[in-house]
Order: sequence, then C-alpha cells, then structure tokens
Amino acid sequence: MPPHETFLLANFLRKTIPVKRLPLLLLPFTALLLTGCLHPLPPYEAPMRRAAVQKVRTTAYTQSEGDHLRYGARTALGTPLRYGAVNSAAADWARWPCGTMFRIRATGEIYEVDDYGFALSGVNTIDLYKPSKREMREWGVRRVTIEILKWGDPWKSYRKMVRVRTYRHIKRMMNEIKSFFSKGPPPEPVFPAGGICPVPPTYQH
Repeated sequence: MPPHETFLLANFLRKTIPVKRLPLLLLPFTALLLTGCLHPLPPYEAPMRRAAVQKVRTTAYTQSEGDHLRYGARTALGTPLRYGAVNSAAADWARWPCGTMFRIRATGEIYEVDDYGFALSGVNTIDLYKPSKREMREWGVRRVTIEILKWGDPWKSYRKMVRVRTYRHIKRMMNEIKSFFSKGPPPEPVFPAGGICPVPPTYQH
C-alpha cells in the first residue's frame, strides 16, 4: 500500500473509530493492517540457470515460527507439511515450480516444493521444512548442491496462485512465470554422465 494511502486509512480509522473505544484485542490487527502493507518485498535476484545440478542457498523453517503460526503445519497448498521419505520445501514457484523434487547431494534427503513464502519471492533461496526449532537452527543457512529429480509445472503453479494473486509476492511470482515460460517450459536438463542417481521408483509420481 503506498504511504499516502496508508496515511489516509489511518486518518479515517482515527476519526471514525476512536482508539480508546477499540477492544484491546483489535489493536494488534490494526497495527498489522497499517504496517504489514508497507513491508518491502525482498531485493530481487536474477534467476539461476535452470539445470539438473544447482548450487543453492538454503535456509530452514518450522511450523512453530512466529510468522508461520497462522498457517499451522500446512503448506501453501493446504496439505500437511512433510518430513520423512520426502520432505516439504518452500521456494519461489517461478524458479522452482510447485512439484519440483530434488535431492540434497551431501545428505541424500529428498524434498518436494509444495510451499512458498513472502521472503522467497524473487530470490534464489530454498527454505527446507524441519519439524522442530532445534533442527531448524541446526540447519541454519547453507549453500548446498542439489540434484533435480523432477521439475514441477510452472503453469500449474500459476493456476494454484490465482486465488491469492492480490498479494505482492504472489504477483511477483506470477509475473515471472509469464516472463520465463511465455513459450512453454524449457526442455528437461540433461544429467551429466555419472553425475546423477535416478529417482527411486517409490517417489515417482
């Protein structure tokens, strides 16, 4: 929301609903309304080359973080966050579309992108789901080599975001999908000889 619009909204609320008459429980939501709109999008990073093997900055998140409490243990798709044979990951869906599966070469863990976040739009970072704050902190920030097992469909990702397209980070991802894939998804990258293990049959879908 532009600053002048925020000022007008604040002035309107002050004149029409005196703060002293607002229930105390509404004050945090009013603050969120007035300040959350001004939260800037993360600085834009040029997209990485789409390749079978990528060196990527990774962070970690968990459902008990303050900014994730409102969503609980659910992904952007409304499905349960996963940790086990296949783990949930959040990313910019224009760079790693929903459904993209990858293996972290150093640990052998397999992740599937089924989530996104405000701080991930327009950046080359993948956020890995961890089931506890301890494991989240232990992971920290790491640059890792990932092997793409399957690319997700950018246009399916686009359609999944249509219902929330008014949010700025969603608009950024949707606009990039239109820009990156205007002529359809590029061909699947060719794995370097001997460099990639095939995806286990259990995880193929």
